[in-house]
Amino acid sequence: MSGTSAALTPPADAVRPVRHPEAPAPGELLGAHYEHCFGCGGAQPHGLHLQARAGEGVSVTAEFTVQAAHQGAPGLAHGGVLTTALDETLGSLNWLLRVIAVTGRLETDFVRPVPVGAVLHLDAEITAVHGRKIYSRATGRTGGPDGPVAVRAEALFIEVKVDHFIDNGRPDEIRAAMADPDQVRRARAFEVNP
Repeated sequence: MSGTSAALTPPADAVRPVRHPEAPAPGELLGAHYEHCFGCGGAQPHGLHLQARAGEGVSVTAEFTVQAAHQGAPGLAHGGVLTTALDETLGSLNWLLRVIAVTGRLETDFVRPVPVGAVLHLDAEITAVHGRKIYSRATGRTGGPDGPVAVRAEALFIEVKVDHFIDNGRPDEIRAAMADPDQVRRARAFEVNP
């Protein structure tokens, strides 16, 4: 990205990210981290229903189809929706490290319009880790995984403890997520986004 802010530039002593040994295998569908998530949850009728797959190393790929409910200008995806798709894809990366992290900063470049009906093909990777800070970038393409770039982003995620969600979320949703008997689903419910 041109003009990346200093906040998104890893410091000189940042380290290369290391995929957790228990991370999903390359090609494995990650599934929704939380059923009510606007980005990936199936319980959101107008959500993105974004589907992410683990890639090699610390990367993921994802897709979502732009629906009429996602438009801003007539027939074109709303920029905020495209930013949400990038944020969701970037947030999915943290599952490969097996950490809970929230978006600290996200910068998006809009390169070309994305029409309703288009499938946005997203690729994301973690570029560096420095303490609790996780640096990453993503690209969204139309017309196929090798199509023209439509959007791209760089992000900084901050590793947090589950208390971040308990202290700040709505109690009913927190209790419901914490009561899920599936340990993986319970952990993933608190995986991304502030």
